[in-house]
Amino acid sequence: MAYVTVPKDFTKVKSKVVFGLTKRQLICFGGALLVGVPLFLLIRGRIPTSAAALLMVFAMLPGFLLALYERHGQPLEVVVHQILECCFFQPKERPYQTNNAYTALVRQFQMEQEVNAIVQKAKKRNERKSAGQAHPCRAKRNSGRHPQV
Repeated sequence: MAYVTVPKDFTKVKSKVVFGLTKRQLICFGGALLVGVPLFLLIRGRIPTSAAALLMVFAMLPGFLLALYERHGQPLEVVVHQILECCFFQPKERPYQTNNAYTALVRQFQMEQEVNAIVQKAKKRNERKSAGQAHPCRAKRNSGRHPQV
């Protein structure tokens, strides 16, 4: 009796169109053929055939890579985009930042203490003004510089 294995995850199964190839593979192979064959036919008479064949293979290689290469289920252009983004576009140093509720409470407490200190200073200033006392700095400024008439 023949057994057929059925994958548990159907998202990894790709529909085959022709000759066991997916639509993406057919398009990439067709593009590689459209680039490679005319290139070979045009340069075959000018340089040796083996060199022309080698140039054809190198011209078709990106199409083959785009059709066949996958890493973790992602095609080549996505992988290349992620590598370029990581190496050139994203900042090299990414500091770890959290939204910590405790530090927010500590900052709030410090701000309240600062506001209370400012209010206390203003109250003392108002009490001095109501008592008729001059500000200590003003008393120092006026003494000894100009004679009082």
